[in-house]
Amino acid sequence: MESKIAKAIDMNYSPVAVIWTDEKPEGALQFKEGLRACVVAMLTAAAKGKTAVFDRKTFGCPGGGTGLGFGNQYVYFPGGIEYFLSTGNPEFCQTEMGKNIAKGLPHLEHGERYFKSPETATKFVDSLPIMDIPNEYIVLKPVDQVSSSEEPKTVVFLVKPDQLSALVVLANYGRGVNYNVTAPMGAGCHTFGIFPASEGEKETPKAVIGMFDITSRPKVDKDILSFSVPFKMFEEMENNVEGSFLEQEPWLKVKDRNK
Repeated sequence: MESKIAKAIDMNYSPVAVIWTDEKPEGALQFKEGLRACVVAMLTAAAKGKTAVFDRKTFGCPGGGTGLGFGNQYVYFPGGIEYFLSTGNPEFCQTEMGKNIAKGLPHLEHGERYFKSPETATKFVDSLPIMDIPNEYIVLKPVDQVSSSEEPKTVVFLVKPDQLSALVVLANYGRGVNYNVTAPMGAGCHTFGIFPASEGEKETPKAVIGMFDITSRPKVDKDILSFSVPFKMFEEMENNVEGSFLEQEPWLKVKDRNK
């Protein structure tokens, strides 16, 4: 599956297809069971040409499992996710279990401080479009490696500011209304996983800008954000490339300065 968009905006990375499937691809990258890791690193690997796969035992961390679509994994977070995201849980960290866990999660005691209070963090978690997909695996692979028998749920672009501007304009190009793109607060995996997947269930889905998660930022280049679209919106945008501003001089000048 070749992408007209990727060519038109001269992408540095391949767009990444997110596929729900019951078939595990051979030779795919996969976290070991029990390993704590960030799924954004796998997204970057897929954008560079690799294939990655996750299941309900190999999603890296509770946030990754939740963000990808394997149900609410936050309920298993030691010491409470609402404390980890906000002010921390020093009392839990004084227990034997807490001391051991805090060795690998230093923010567990004092919190990541992304939310003002545990109550605020709880509201955030409750607002997430948490889903439990009906399939065994979630696969990330370059769009140009997607076969005719596969249909992605979403497509993720890792882009620089100029490329992002083109995607935002293209998302609105054929609709005649504003607000066809959203930029929700969430973990990096939320913004390419459950957020665009939930948009795909709507009659008129929106694209999702992401990768604002400070913890995940080191897993991508410093000038990169994500732009994720449900597959039917990806097809809509692909069909709108020809004859659009992407063929006109103003964009070609912007495109040229990024070479």
